[in-house]
Amino acid sequence: MQNHTDVSEFILMGLTNIPGRQDFLFFLFLLLYLISMLGNITILLITMVEPRLHTPMYFFLGNLSCLDICYSTVTVPKMLAGFLWEQQKISLIKCLSQLHFFHFLGSSEALLLGVMAYDRYVAICNPLRYTVIMSKKACIVFAMISWTTGFFHALMHTIMTSKLHFCGPNLIQHFFCDIKPLLRLACCSTALNLSLLNIVTGLIVVLPFLLTFLSYIYIISFLLLKVKSKESRSKAFSTCASHLTVVTLFYAGAILTYVPPSSGESLEQEMMVTLMYTVVTPVLNPLIYTLRNQEVKTAIKKAIRQKCLPLRI
Repeated sequence: MQNHTDVSEFILMGLTNIPGRQDFLFFLFLLLYLISMLGNITILLITMVEPRLHTPMYFFLGNLSCLDICYSTVTVPKMLAGFLWEQQKISLIKCLSQLHFFHFLGSSEALLLGVMAYDRYVAICNPLRYTVIMSKKACIVFAMISWTTGFFHALMHTIMTSKLHFCGPNLIQHFFCDIKPLLRLACCSTALNLSLLNIVTGLIVVLPFLLTFLSYIYIISFLLLKVKSKESRSKAFSTCASHLTVVTLFYAGAILTYVPPSSGESLEQEMMVTLMYTVVTPVLNPLIYTLRNQEVKTAIKKAIRQKCLPLRI
């Protein structure tokens, strides 16, 4: 009978072990993280305090910013620490916790983006019933479903991964604890884990993507066939363009990572794709929504003026 020593600690190998690159990447990702925090916190606060933005679209945008703040914080600080120290050790419990919150927030965002697409579909294609369909209660329910489904989806993966036997090696070829790199280190069968990853996680990503895709096909058809005013078309396209940009960036990375059956794909390629929707997308979200949205820009300018102008007694 073969003796195995249970692994209780892992070592994250990070993005690179070349000293020159580590310094550059540390400052690059630190800058991106700070920009992401500043932008998303600004949008979250502005959608809460500005009465004109108390609409379904901005309610969901506030939820998206909250998710992005937490989503980046789950992975980026640990990655930054990895650039400063050669070996980034992480206990099994902390590794599973990071895995849980990463998939909890990521799948919640995937579902929320689908809800935001449906919101735009109703607003443009059925404006007379918009306030009835997307009532305050309905918006809260949609948001709660997104967050709750994401939580239990992540809990499923966390429990299944915790039941695996790790006996060495303990080197995770990634900058955080994700499911695929951990499954490669397991000393037992991971067939069920891979099936759940490819099927359940695939559905969590693909179904909202299809909802979003179909919503925008219908929106574009509606605008081209039924809206005669060029000004109305332009305004509607501008409103949707920001959301469509975010959706493309996020779903493309998630689908490339989790939908194809797991194989011997390049670890470097996998990490680069993961960086797209864990680091880059949270940075671009606030920029896209502020630069392409006049209402948000107006609200931010108003808040800045109120802060900068001296109080008159």
